[in-house]
Amino acid sequence: MLKSIRNHPTLSSIIGMTSFAAASLLLTACNQDSEWKSIYNGENLEGFDTHLGKSLGEEWAEVTEAATLDSVFSVVEMDGDRVIRISGEINGSLATQEAFENYHLRLVFKWGDNVYSKRNSGLLYHSFGEFGEAHGTWMPNIELQLMHGNLGDTYLMANTACEIPAVKNPESKQWIYTPATERTHFGQHANGRLIRKMQDAEKPLGEWNVVDLYCFGTTAVHVVNGVPVMANYETATHQDGALKPLTSGKIQVQSEGAELFIKSMEIKPIASIPPEVLD
Repeated sequence: MLKSIRNHPTLSSIIGMTSFAAASLLLTACNQDSEWKSIYNGENLEGFDTHLGKSLGEEWAEVTEAATLDSVFSVVEMDGDRVIRISGEINGSLATQEAFENYHLRLVFKWGDNVYSKRNSGLLYHSFGEFGEAHGTWMPNIELQLMHGNLGDTYLMANTACEIPAVKNPESKQWIYTPATERTHFGQHANGRLIRKMQDAEKPLGEWNVVDLYCFGTTAVHVVNGVPVMANYETATHQDGALKPLTSGKIQVQSEGAELFIKSMEIKPIASIPPEVLD
């Protein structure tokens, strides 16, 4: 059984300890080999909300004015399949109407030919709140970066936070996910929002990428084309000087500068994160 929650800013605001224990027992009973559930039904955008936000910039003002929900988010034919097309001509969000926790999500996507600013997008998970609260367009979230060249990075929007074993590159001054090292706390209040992936596993432009996201409790693992490239621990929100666990949320895919196609988007429950993904 896949657990979905509708109003879910943090675990502590959703359920008490007693109900959490009951939910955990129920989830443990679920088989790790549970059937996949299609978030995208292969036909239309039923089950999603769409939202248009800020322009890509002044030079795209004319494009922004012409953008509509139907032109930015649509379903088109491609090689015999019906795939989601996200135009990228304006910042926007394709968001699930349901929120999820303790799951394995698989997204299959590739870049199109139309580029406005740059090939940028993100798989935004543990999303909560309202559209526009993050960068004037999106719900607050933790981002699995889809940007070409940076596929698998972590970016923490709004007040989200986590701990990641990472080392700071002395030349670039950027933090790099480095397993088996000391965990560092990240967020707008501590060491920044951006942490780079461990290695590049992206396919060449024009090919389909398979992104697997494992979320269980306060741990999230990014896997790109079968290669684990990032692990986030103690996912949380930072509110009033305190950290509150963030373990669930809606899922968003960004329109953010270039044409992107989604072939499939599936999810299934998990009772733990597979050891081979974390080791």
